Amino acid sequence: MPHLTIAVIGAGFSGTLMALHLLRRCSPGTQVILLERNGQFGRGQAYATGNPNHLLNVPAARMSAFHDRPEDFLHWLQRQPDGEALAAQGFVPRRLFGAYVRALLHEEVMRPATECRLELLRGDVLGLAKSETGLTLALDGERWLAADLAVLAIGNFPPEAPPGLPRRFLESPLYRPDPWAPEAFAGLPPAAPVLLIGTGLTMVDGVVSLLDQGHRGPIHALSRRGLLPRRHAPAPPQPRPATPPLPPSLLGLARSLRAEARRAEAEGGDWRPVVDRLRPFTQDVWQSLSAEDKARFLRHLRPWWDVHRHRMAGSVADRVEAARASGQLRLHTGRIRGVEEMEGVAELCFARRGDGALQSLRAARVVNCAGPGADYDRIEHPLVRGLLQAGLARPDPLRLGLDVTANCALRDRQGGISRRLFAIGPVTKGAFWEMTAVPDIRRQCEVVAEHLAGIMKAMSA
Repeated sequence: MPHLTIAVIGAGFSGTLMALHLLRRCSPGTQVILLERNGQFGRGQAYATGNPNHLLNVPAARMSAFHDRPEDFLHWLQRQPDGEALAAQGFVPRRLFGAYVRALLHEEVMRPATECRLELLRGDVLGLAKSETGLTLALDGERWLAADLAVLAIGNFPPEAPPGLPRRFLESPLYRPDPWAPEAFAGLPPAAPVLLIGTGLTMVDGVVSLLDQGHRGPIHALSRRGLLPRRHAPAPPQPRPATPPLPPSLLGLARSLRAEARRAEAEGGDWRPVVDRLRPFTQDVWQSLSAEDKARFLRHLRPWWDVHRHRMAGSVADRVEAARASGQLRLHTGRIRGVEEMEGVAELCFARRGDGALQSLRAARVVNCAGPGADYDRIEHPLVRGLLQAGLARPDPLRLGLDVTANCALRDRQGGISRRLFAIGPVTKGAFWEMTAVPDIRRQCEVVAEHLAGIMKAMSA
């Protein structure tokens, strides 16, 4: 049997889970190489935080890495110090989930040499090209790696520069482009005013980080609509819901969901289960929408969907609400019109939503919390640039990631379907929309791993 290799590029949650599922499904003659540029295997951006108050936004009971072992994470958690108490709370620190993923990876690495088919390789993949027999990956340090198939699991990139901020300010020490970088909130005087651009979950994490480091100064948060994520809350018992077919149009779907939410509340229930019941069908709904409806959703409804679908744990929501009630956290709504620096402080001007009146804010630091960058035409990483320039990949039409098929094969510049290059995780949002939460990525990894195992079996025949 020939020796076959699958390279998984990126060892955050998506890449690590992909590697684990490939090992479960591929034949013994397949080697899986998991590559990570910083050497931190199994430590995705979202789960690498050391802050114990950065909590999961999904209950721990739904966070297993394996569909056929639904309580795997809970059982692992219960074996940890204080795990029983943490599990009972439902929403646990994200760093614990990162530790769980690393434990699964460690279990594979520690298998006897005769059984282990997983190789962890530290390296930054700078380029990728087709060869006569497969693929050739160019790594830093002038290294090369041959593979039969490759899976891009490159996760999220830092937020794109907000419109309205000039380039000179983007290079200023007062501006921080990456809210997850260690220096994002470091070195701030406790009483200094801070401006967070964005009001979603990334901003919420920023507020928690500031409060945890004892920040006393005002925290401003600015976005176009000023919407905050809603809180998770236990829903009261409800009668078995009616299950009419989901409308195929955006307008029909929006009307249907509003009607269901009003009916649930009229019966003493809550809107949250209405949103949650849509979850198993979200990708089907997205793929059934017309291109016009998808663009309309992104333009008008996306912020409202995000704050209802991706909610805050109750304890986090309590802290955010307390900061708002005290006046420390102040939400602003509008579009940035410019910024000036004076005596170590940024004065940012914005046009208020509604009446367009110009207002200004002063901040000792401006942190971009607007959400991950997704327009791959603007991402500067060498691998991404190389794939696009060589025509091996193309951005999806909605500029949410890369264009992929239903089986996650990359489409090239002309729309051709690659037989060797695949992508998973957030980079596939254009095709699947909901591809950030653990249950969604787990499902995708299981399906794609099964598909790739079949390809490798055919190759080895």
